[in-house]
Amino acid sequence: MTGAIWLTGCGTSIKLAVPEKFKEQATMQHVDGARGNRMSFAGYTTSKIKRGIHMKYPGWGGRGYFLENLLWSQVGISKTGVVEKEKAGFRYALTDGRNVAEIFATEKQVTETDDYERTKGGGIFNGFEVLQHYEYIFSALISMDTTQESKTWELMMTNLYDRKALHDKNPFAYVKPEDKGLATNGTDTIHIKPLSLQKTELSNGKTGQLPFKLMSGYELSIDGGVVAIIDMIDRNIWFYNELSAGDKLSISAIATALFARRVHDVKW
Repeated sequence: MTGAIWLTGCGTSIKLAVPEKFKEQATMQHVDGARGNRMSFAGYTTSKIKRGIHMKYPGWGGRGYFLENLLWSQVGISKTGVVEKEKAGFRYALTDGRNVAEIFATEKQVTETDDYERTKGGGIFNGFEVLQHYEYIFSALISMDTTQESKTWELMMTNLYDRKALHDKNPFAYVKPEDKGLATNGTDTIHIKPLSLQKTELSNGKTGQLPFKLMSGYELSIDGGVVAIIDMIDRNIWFYNELSAGDKLSISAIATALFARRVHDVKW
């Protein structure tokens, strides 16, 4: 099941519009502390989220273009290859009061660009950056300790771009914040699809179209049927009403892991 997602605005406010058909079969739970180090919602609580060192390497690992710069220097421009890296990790436990899930997660992001900078003369142009390669990888191990059956889930989210592999000639290419992935325990698989907003609806009833999409949340599905929607804007989780307690705990672990990220953090 897929639904139309749009932007609802009043002043500067924006909201994720959950499809009405899914709303009728689901229950929303607001996640308190979704951007902090401890979360709670509808009987679920996390332990304090323990974080490792959040490391950033601005400009680390850059490349040089000596021969090309011999030509670029004739027009007063220098070209530099820059690689920026960022990584982080965290762990915590989630409980529904009876059962516990242990979550261990890591994030890695690499951005590679070619930077052009004016070295002499004036003018409007001072610098220009061309994206060459981008990769974001988020992985989490979710160890379930339930009274019914112990299962381990593996969660993986990725967002990749490679100019060379795609033969992309557009110098204005940019990273779209639309990571996607899946979670599996070896038997069941939950597919995770990003939701983006582009159509706007104001309080006066008028509609408009944004020139770009805004990352808003995720749709979780099993065998083509939606089981949950994670609202990254208002920090809510919509659970399909027919979920078992075990499935709800697994989805809650996935959702809280996505909320807990710091490298790929959707800010509103």
